Parts: sequence; C-alpha cells; structure tokens
Amino acid sequence: MSTDTYHALIKAPVKGAPVIFAFHGTGGNEHQFFDLAQQMLPDAGVVSPRGDVSEHGAARFFRRTGEGVYDMDDLAKRTEAMADFIKAHAASAPSSPVYGFGYSNGANILASVVMKHPDLFDRVGLLHPLIPWEPKAAPALTGKRVLITAGRRDPICPWPESQRLIDWFGAQGADVATEVHEGGHELQQQEVSALHSFLTAT
Repeated sequence: MSTDTYHALIKAPVKGAPVIFAFHGTGGNEHQFFDLAQQMLPDAGVVSPRGDVSEHGAARFFRRTGEGVYDMDDLAKRTEAMADFIKAHAASAPSSPVYGFGYSNGANILASVVMKHPDLFDRVGLLHPLIPWEPKAAPALTGKRVLITAGRRDPICPWPESQRLIDWFGAQGADVATEVHEGGHELQQQEVSALHSFLTAT
C-alpha cells in the first residue's frame, strides 16, 4: 500500500472526523471537488487524487475504447491500485470514518472499488455513474449508506442504467438514497445539496 500512487491534494482530518475521498470526472483534476469537500465537512480530511490515465489530454481513472465502452482489464488493474491507495490513506487516520464521492468517471472508479472492496467505505456518493457490466453479488454492502444521483435525460449515463445500478445496490442490502433530476449529465445544485445532506447526516 502506498499513499504516493496518485498525485493528490490532501488535508488531514481533525481527530475523529471523517476522511473524504473525492474523485473528479473526465477532464477534471484533483482541484475539481477538493474545496467542495472542505466546505461540506470543514473538520474532515480530504484526499482528492488525479486520474493517471490521459485520454487526448483529459485525465481519467481508467481507459475506455469508446463512450460507455470500458477497457475491463485496465479497469480491474486500476481498481486494485486505487483500493491500495485508499487503504494506505485510511490507515493514517484509523479513528476516522471513510467517505467517498465521485462524479462521472470518478463515480465509476469509486463504484468499482466499492464493488470489489465493500469494507473500505462507510458512505459513498455516486454522481452520474455508469456501470455497463453486471457486477457480482456483494453481500458485504448490507447496511452501507450509498447515494446515487442521475439525470433522466443523461446522454452519457442513460437512465435505465442508473436505475439498474440503484436496484443492484438495493439488492445487496445497501441503504440507498437517490437524487434524480430531469436534466442531462450536468451536476445540478440539488445533487450537491443531497450530497451535503448525505455526508453530514448523523
């Protein structure tokens, strides 16, 4: 395990406060959600990594061969690398709950990590995720708090795929909250408000 696998912005938590992992979308970087995470939970630690895959200059967390077509071997490799990175940072704050949220490509790598390592996070916010494969059952997700947000007219993450993912997490026994709007792939204020409520709820 190494905390140096990814270039990241890092802030240590106040003792006992959560550590929030924040994952940017395609073309974003470690700055995209770092300030937002601090604003939502000022005492929390924040770890905001930059994706180490370049797609025509746009940072991503894993390779794809087309819109919605993932390089599954690369995704598997980078999922394990990210899981190790998360474990290393979490180990440095053992009294802190571990939260995570990501948007678009960031939501996808986060979802992939959670599906393989359901014990890593206490709360997970997935903003416009697209999981175009059939995940294996993950009964260890029972009771885990998950927020999924989506747009019913999202051309990148079609609504039926979002609904399928919501249903999958529910079938694993996760405590699933949703925030769905009538728009597209843009992140709307109501989603940010839902994420804030989700991360700060007692």
